[in-house]
Amino acid sequence: MQELGIKPADASVADLGIEEGKAYWNLPPDQLIARALSDGQVTLASNGAITVNTGEFTGRSPKDKFTVKDEITRDTVWWNNFNIPFDPQHFDRLYTKMIAYFNGKDCFVRDVYACADPRYRMNLRVITETAWSNLFVHNMFLRPLERELKSFLPEWHILNAPGFRADPATDGTRQHNFSIIDFKRKIILIGGSGYTGEIKKGVFTALNFMLPQQRNVLSMHCSANMGKTGDTAIFFGLSGTGKTTLSADPERKLIGDDEHGWTADNVIFNFEGGCYAKTIDLDEAREPEIFHAIRKGALLENICFKPGTTEVDYANCSTTENTRVSYPIDHIPNIAVPSLGMNPKNIFFLTCDAYGVLPPISKLTPGQAAFHFISGYTAKVAGTEEGVTEPTMTFSACFGAPFMPLHPTAYANMLSQKMQDANVNVWLVNTGWSGGAYGVGKRMSLSITRALIRAALNGELANVDYHTHDVFGLAYPTRCPQVPAELLNPRNTWADKDAYDHKAHYLAESFLKNFEKFAAFANEETLMGGPQVKVHA
Repeated sequence: MQELGIKPADASVADLGIEEGKAYWNLPPDQLIARALSDGQVTLASNGAITVNTGEFTGRSPKDKFTVKDEITRDTVWWNNFNIPFDPQHFDRLYTKMIAYFNGKDCFVRDVYACADPRYRMNLRVITETAWSNLFVHNMFLRPLERELKSFLPEWHILNAPGFRADPATDGTRQHNFSIIDFKRKIILIGGSGYTGEIKKGVFTALNFMLPQQRNVLSMHCSANMGKTGDTAIFFGLSGTGKTTLSADPERKLIGDDEHGWTADNVIFNFEGGCYAKTIDLDEAREPEIFHAIRKGALLENICFKPGTTEVDYANCSTTENTRVSYPIDHIPNIAVPSLGMNPKNIFFLTCDAYGVLPPISKLTPGQAAFHFISGYTAKVAGTEEGVTEPTMTFSACFGAPFMPLHPTAYANMLSQKMQDANVNVWLVNTGWSGGAYGVGKRMSLSITRALIRAALNGELANVDYHTHDVFGLAYPTRCPQVPAELLNPRNTWADKDAYDHKAHYLAESFLKNFEKFAAFANEETLMGGPQVKVHA
């Protein structure tokens, strides 16, 4: 086995069973890019980024995400249709087959870590089949110094092989692709899919299991930024709701765009060292920070070029609506160094309401905050998962259920306590439709959403009048700087008021039906935080 690059003297991929071929350790981005280009796997765009087509899968495949069921997870994981149990013997067999697949090939090894707060650092060793997947790992996780690499000791291992296909008949998978996590062996196996998001979400899932139980840290699917006075804002939301875009604010320092922890001593820390942004319809004028972050070292996924050029056509969604880019966080000009914040003052729940019912912004009571956090309502935006072609209603507990191994109330109870202890303001922000449902109304403009959030952060919504929504009981402001007053009441934006009322009641009943499975675990304040309507039989 030939092993090249920067690595600990006593480390070898032979320790995992890979004994033939070449292993390239911790190559710098320039060398990874050169290798990916020479292998013909990527294309160089005019902006300096490389572009790759991830193949069959251009989004996550939640039905093919598994957790090994053993003495560690049997009574702790909330087993359901996205926390799917996997037999330990099948895992061992699949691991052996993947090691055999790597043998004789070139592979790329990267040592990185998660968690910017050094008290909670988790060391990862990632072995990838392709150079461009290795670049993604370099971009997305925290990067040790060269001297640290020479003494790096991994806690977790990740094997990533897009070209390896499982045999469902013998391997226990649903189909040929899979993402499987084993908390006992601390190994994540990813095969059959080139979609790089499976790597980052595998690590996120591991942290979501360990941090709340073992370290008293709330793990959150959120972005975060920090104001000039040191106040931290947290943005919860599923993919497509605007976490990355809204947290990249030139007036505030970015802490991170997707995954964070909240400690007992009120530190908000980024899990990652990079950003993974959607690029569909990316526009330099509207999102300059992200636009200019896409340069040499960035990895674009599943984009198209303008005809006859290597200039990216961000409006072209012919491959997928889930076009993506990964880049190191320092490609954003205004970041917190290190990626830590304190003094949380505002929390925003971002929801993409495809029904056009919810107000653009509402201030939540503690009970409403708990109800909406557990509910995690949004619309899955086209392309974020396989088979989603237009916005569809979904309830994803804690705004990230597919990555949350514990019961949602475990996270909700921690968040509720932290919100009260820190005395934060909690807002529900609709980044979805206004003036009608999807197909009739229009998507809320980014400039309006930014103005609403800026007003909340600056305290400009503290002394205005509020009205209460007739169906949801949400308090929404009657005025806001730089926002037309008629937009603040969603009913006013509909031409057919009866149609709005009907749709509002339909959505409210959907909320209550979804919450039935959590009702036995919720206190009275949380139950009263939901819509106060009766569910029709």
